[in-house]
Order: sequence, then structure tokens, then C-alpha cells
Amino acid sequence: MVTIRDVAKAAGVSTSTVSRVLDERLPRSSSATAERVRRFAAELGYVRDPLASGLRRAGTSTIGVIVPRLTDTVMAMLYEEIAAAGAARGIFSVVAGAEDDPEAEQRAAQSLLRRRVDGLILTTARLDAPEPEPPGPGRAVPRVLALRTDGRGPASVGDDRLGARLATRHLLDLGHRRIGLVGGPVYASSAVRRHEGYRDALAELGVPYEPGLVEGDSFSMEAGEGAGRRLLSRSDLPTAVFAVNDNTAIGVLAAAHHLGLRVPEDLSVVGYNDIPVASRLPVPLTTVRVPFDQVAQGALRLLLDRGDDTGPPVTLTATPTLIPRGSTRAPRTSR
Repeated sequence: MVTIRDVAKAAGVSTSTVSRVLDERLPRSSSATAERVRRFAAELGYVRDPLASGLRRAGTSTIGVIVPRLTDTVMAMLYEEIAAAGAARGIFSVVAGAEDDPEAEQRAAQSLLRRRVDGLILTTARLDAPEPEPPGPGRAVPRVLALRTDGRGPASVGDDRLGARLATRHLLDLGHRRIGLVGGPVYASSAVRRHEGYRDALAELGVPYEPGLVEGDSFSMEAGEGAGRRLLSRSDLPTAVFAVNDNTAIGVLAAAHHLGLRVPEDLSVVGYNDIPVASRLPVPLTTVRVPFDQVAQGALRLLLDRGDDTGPPVTLTATPTLIPRGSTRAPRTSR
């Protein structure tokens, strides 16, 4: 029997490319590569077996999605997009929370596998985690990462470094030079990449990086408020703050209010993700919009392609957009 590997070898492409080209559920591509794949498939007599491709292998047409917290607005937004993308293909989605804890994640994965899911999408990747073990004995299912990556598995993410550079450059272009950063946990690739983008933007304009202007180690509003209080209690306080997500940015807004600082007159603030409340705050929040629909569709596409691909892990990257609103303006010449 001619296999997908035989077609990939003859056409000089990866097995995932063959799977994608020959999947009737996806839009038909007219590229030269796609035409070459179809030609070799016909010449070799390859017949695609729907029971051996993608998520139809196990036959339940159900996927599991594991998120750090079910109360996190960002994760809820992404899950809704995953569920919608899956429903369009006849795939049902189930979500479980893992509290950003590797052991809880393992338990959540085992629970989902007992419910016979055909694949897993995880938003819980950690840069400090060891090589993941199989989530359950006797059941190997495809697993794809979303929003965060550990650098080892296939992932669909936003361009966090670019997004943070856009946010910081916006503040620099307004004239700010003392820009604080409210960061996130060092195990989350999204937080690390956004820190890197912040530094990139400073370096582009020759603004020195000051470790003393960096606070925060969590994505929560409480952490953002604490980090904001520390930054804004300095004698040489910043004129602007970039927070690596909207929750921490809202925390910074709360800290500024308690310390008697006005936004944006005394302090400009930029967040990240563009959660629904960001545009509805008393001072609408300037933020970076992540295309969660593209991230979700990319994760699902990778999951469908994982069955026969033994090549290096693929990372799909969606481009974010800066959304300027009322929380940013040029700094005052004096305080």
C-alpha cells in the first residue's frame, strides 16, 4: 500500500505538506508545490484513508484544550476561537484548567484522554519544564501548543516580541524615555518574548535599558497593581509603563489612581491582548491586539497535520496590531 510518506519522499516535501494538500476538508491550493504533490499521489496510486488521517484516527472528533485558568479572559477568548474553528470542521472541544502547574496539567490531560479526545491543545507550555512525558499509558495522541511555546513542540502563537516592540515604540515615539515594564512569569515564553521586544525598541532609539524600571512576575491584576505601586513610588518614577498583558495594565491603572497620578496626564499605560474591557475602561486602554482567531485556527491546523509528520516542530506566528487609545499621550515637560 502506498503511504503518505511515499508521496512526500517522491514530491520532496514533508508529510504534513502532503496531508494538508490532500485533505479535502481544506481549501484547495493551486500552488506549484500542491500541484506536484497531487501529481505524484496520482502517479503512485495513493488513496487517502480518512480513518488514518488527522483527528479521525480515533474517531470521536473531540479535542481537549488545557488552559492555565478558566477565569483568565485571554484563555476564554482563545478557547472560544478554538471551539468555533473546530465546530466548522465537525470537531467538538472540551476545556480543562491546570492552574499553570505541570502536575495539574498532567492530571487534566489524563482526564481528557479518559474521555477519548483525539488530540490536545495546550496553552500551558513552560520554558522551564522538562521534556514532557506521555500524558497517559497506552494512548498517544497529537499535542499542539498555543499562545505559549516550550521550543520543542508544534505551536501556534502571536509574535510577542514584535507586539512588545510596537507597544514600546509607540511610547518612545510620543516622547517618553523613562518607560517602566511590568513583566510576567519567566517560565512563559509570551512574557519572555515581550520583555525582549521592550528591550529591542529601547535599543533602536539608543535609550538605555534600566533593570530598576522592570517589575512584576505574574499575569494577574494583583501582581500588576503591586508592580505598579513599586514603579510609581520611585523618586524618579517613569512617565510611561508597558504591561505585558491587559490584566497587569489594569493593575497599574489602579496603582496610579491610589497614588494620585492621572492617566494619561501624569502617566501613559499600554497593555497587551486587547481583552473586551480594555476599550470600556474610564480611560480606554492603549493595547496590542492579538489575532486569537488566527492563533486558534493555526493550532487546529497543526493538530490535524500531526498524525504522520516526523519532521522538526512547526511554529505558526500571527501578527499583532497596536491599538492606540486614551491611556497614552506625550509626557509633560515637567512634573
